[in-house]
Amino acid sequence: MSVTLITGGARSGKSTHAMTLAATWRHRCFIATAEPTDDEMRERIALHQAQRGDNWPTIEEPLDLAEALGRIPAQTEVVLIDCLSVWIGNLLHHRGHTDEHYPETWRFLDALRHPPCNLIVVTNEVGMGIVPEHALARRYRDIAGTLNQRVAAIADRVELCVCGLPVTIKHVHHDGA
Repeated sequence: MSVTLITGGARSGKSTHAMTLAATWRHRCFIATAEPTDDEMRERIALHQAQRGDNWPTIEEPLDLAEALGRIPAQTEVVLIDCLSVWIGNLLHHRGHTDEHYPETWRFLDALRHPPCNLIVVTNEVGMGIVPEHALARRYRDIAGTLNQRVAAIADRVELCVCGLPVTIKHVHHDGA
């Protein structure tokens, strides 16, 4: 089993690239972290659902990704999780922002060490812009950046999408032994 992390800025082509990678497997599953909190987000979710079509069994899980991995169909060969940065925003919203060590993130990291199938994980690279003006935005950036580092350390492959082009920044070859 392999773990691939795909990162990049907003609208950089991360999700499209992740779907292209996952489409090479016959039995795939999608774990969506977005919550339909307003009309704009409902439109984005509907667009993503239409792009996936009916060939993607979908689990909607805004808070507990490790638990969601336990709910994937038995024959699943690859799971695409989209996306960690939205997930962190959900945790901040639902669990509060006084502690950056959410139990859900530690359970998810543990699940990545022994994945139930191949995983493709999408996230935003949030630390390449200006320092946010507000404390909550800085906390979000710091938590997301730290989680991205931890996932990248576990991942077999890490790709950065820039202008729709994926650039491999880490690739661990397994000898099959």
